[in-house]
Amino acid sequence: MPKVHAKIHVFPPSQTGIRMDFEHARFNMVEQQIRTWDVLDPAVLELLGTVPREQFVPEGRQELAFADLELPIGHGEVMLAPKLQARIAQEVSVAPTDRILEIGTGTGYLTALLARLGATVTSVEIHAALAAAAQARLASLGIDNARVETGDGARGWDTAHAYDIIVLSGSLPVLPDTFQKQLKPGGRLFAIVGERPVMHARLIVREGENTFTGVTLFETVVDSLRNAQQPARFVF
Repeated sequence: MPKVHAKIHVFPPSQTGIRMDFEHARFNMVEQQIRTWDVLDPAVLELLGTVPREQFVPEGRQELAFADLELPIGHGEVMLAPKLQARIAQEVSVAPTDRILEIGTGTGYLTALLARLGATVTSVEIHAALAAAAQARLASLGIDNARVETGDGARGWDTAHAYDIIVLSGSLPVLPDTFQKQLKPGGRLFAIVGERPVMHARLIVREGENTFTGVTLFETVVDSLRNAQQPARFVF
């Protein structure tokens, strides 16, 4: 995993108290939420301490940036809870050379984590306003290896290319084969599959040309991606 070095910033006196509150909240988030949810990868933990989550929440919600909850971000969408985003970043085992596809950019926080760990990230967001705002946040932090595209990626994206890692930030009632087929050999796919009240976070690995293995990581419930494929329904 790449070594991430924290930078020391000096803030004007008027901002010091606010910054100290953020750092205290960030520390508590990592120690009380993240570690206790089996996120122990040193590289991921270090990133959580250096990528400013408070800059990725809606304006006026900075005080909730580190809370163990989903945050509404407009357009009927939410920002996933910190522990879930951290767990995703850990489970896909990002290498410095990995090419990553993310479906569901949201505010761009998970995009930033993945970009700091891997080589490139293509992130797809169905809402143009969210996509533009996320790209601006990434640029403000000097993250230039992540590109946010506007479009509907719920059933696949840029299928002519293969990826080392694919992350689906929303759930799917049914997981299309498209995503598995877009993995390179050894590639990893993170997806939350199922319908309320029970969904399962799954990690799928492409072992060979037509060989895939999968493991269930944990149960959770998150909103579905827009226009996700629906299961066949019996009609009586």
